[in-house]
Amino acid sequence: MAEHATGLTEFVNHYLGRFALVLLSWLHVTPENPGTPIPEHVVMGVVVLILGTILALLLRSRLSVEKPGATQQVAELLLTNPLGFGIKDLLEENVHHGALKLIPFVGSISVFVLLSNLLSVIPVFAAPTANKSVPLACAILTFLYFNWQGVRHHGVGHYLLTFAGSPRKLGDWLLAILLFPVEIVSTSARILSLTVRLWANIVASDLLYMIFLSLFSIATVAAWSKSPVFGVVVAVLPATIPVAFIGLHIFVAIIQSYIFTVLPSVYLGMATADEH
Repeated sequence: MAEHATGLTEFVNHYLGRFALVLLSWLHVTPENPGTPIPEHVVMGVVVLILGTILALLLRSRLSVEKPGATQQVAELLLTNPLGFGIKDLLEENVHHGALKLIPFVGSISVFVLLSNLLSVIPVFAAPTANKSVPLACAILTFLYFNWQGVRHHGVGHYLLTFAGSPRKLGDWLLAILLFPVEIVSTSARILSLTVRLWANIVASDLLYMIFLSLFSIATVAAWSKSPVFGVVVAVLPATIPVAFIGLHIFVAIIQSYIFTVLPSVYLGMATADEH
């Protein structure tokens, strides 16, 4: 099914689409839609990266210990806050040693997911996380990272034994034969869990917003055809209801970003734990 393209995506493909087609042909890749070889989620993902980079540079130029600005205060709340659900707070809660060195990766994924989810609040943009390939990419990176940290902490052999319950006695080894494949499947399923949870919630939030907006718009047109006064009264709904759904979407975006922070923190804590 062809992906809906916003005006920005069409603009990018108009000027860069031919170069993308040449590059894809060199890689022997056939685009799903030759008319828009640069997909919507790729364009929006680049927008998020550019936006995040600009915000980071602005924040860095205004850092102050004595007089922190509003932007710095918001960034500090994302890192640590009194409620204990900041990026640093979650890592320190779940990872018992070396939590600080994990902040760059987990923080980057978390902020990327947050900005991606919030992007569709602006009408000319769309959330890249509404395309399943973007949450899948974030989930795969998270999967590779926490397993890599587990290998670094335990070593390859000992880390693999943690999937078998770290057997020591003969009975433990017999149980490990059954436990090892189950744990491997369970750990691998985290990719699917992270992907579907984020993708489905963002798609549902966007879909609800569009459905209710279209329904109220249709009702407004029908009421206007009967009476202009009645049409104006009914028009209050499509003018105000979207505000509530925008608030709901922002809430969902923040919650999903939080989940994509706490779950990687838990996975990292499990992978680097000394006792299993």
